[in-house]
Amino acid sequence: MTTQFIGKQNFTVHTQTVSESCPSNIALIKYWGKYDYQIPANPSISYTLNHCKTNTSMEFIADEPFSVQTYLVGNEEVKFAEKIEKYFKNIEQYLPWILKGKYIIRTENTFPHSSGIASSASGFGAIAKCLMKLDETFTGKVSEEETLKKASFLARLGSGSACRSLYNGLIVWGETTEVEGSSDLFAVPYPDSEIHEVFKNFNDWVLLIHEGQKSVSSTVGHGLMKTNPYAERRFQEARENFVPMKEILKNGDMERFMKLVEHEALTLHAMMMMSDPAFILMKTGTLEVINKIWDFRKETGLPLFFTLDAGANVHLLFPNDSSREKIQSFIEAELLQHTQKNGVVKDMMRF
Repeated sequence: MTTQFIGKQNFTVHTQTVSESCPSNIALIKYWGKYDYQIPANPSISYTLNHCKTNTSMEFIADEPFSVQTYLVGNEEVKFAEKIEKYFKNIEQYLPWILKGKYIIRTENTFPHSSGIASSASGFGAIAKCLMKLDETFTGKVSEEETLKKASFLARLGSGSACRSLYNGLIVWGETTEVEGSSDLFAVPYPDSEIHEVFKNFNDWVLLIHEGQKSVSSTVGHGLMKTNPYAERRFQEARENFVPMKEILKNGDMERFMKLVEHEALTLHAMMMMSDPAFILMKTGTLEVINKIWDFRKETGLPLFFTLDAGANVHLLFPNDSSREKIQSFIEAELLQHTQKNGVVKDMMRF
């Protein structure tokens, strides 16, 4: 695959340490299924989170044999280092200097591990931003727009959804006629002028229903879409859902927004149940929370709704308006009991 992101060949290499942070994101229209080179089978749109992020420092030691050491909260992670080594080798054509030294990478998340918040998105986003800082030193400065675009491109090659974490707000990844400039190769911000004010100040509280390792990884789950008999219809539905989503975001239709976002979340998990072999990542607590949300909304009319990532934990979405206090009281009184340890991560959308 050829792109415009091939770096210059002439550069001066030296030892340097750079640091960056990158937030996670949560998809509203889901990406589940991909082709070679991390090309998504359908477009997706996500909110970027505000507080849940990965902080990473990258020390580059020039003229030493290529190797990578990684530390997560001070503990060496050999398997993750092997994964990053493979990733760096895969992107050498875009960063010709990348294999000309040793790397020591130290990283930590501001949110719990295995919490239903995409650490691969924030993690590879932070790594891509660090690499772009080094690239600026070695090959010359480019515009901020081009830097972000290339960082999004590189992050995608590490973890597909990571490309969406490079920008704030509502972000689109995957080519769609509904969003000008959208691409399978990198993410783009959704036009701010096309977003109703009601969607620009949103809470995302993540209920930690299950804090352990998932029984099936996202990588395996994506792969199982290749033989899923409903995959092509799912991909088409996701493309079609951009049409009502565009209308909803423009006119501020909260009822339709809640319905579409929840439908997308449940469709994601339906695809898992219809895979071969089938698997279920939701837990009993997940279903109890969903049913309570529906009952609460029916009784009060308040805009509390949910989305799910590829796991059991529940993202509770609600606007930061006059309804917030009653919604938060309900969450604390009725929903926290379904978590493992009264665990909840309180975040909001980053605009």
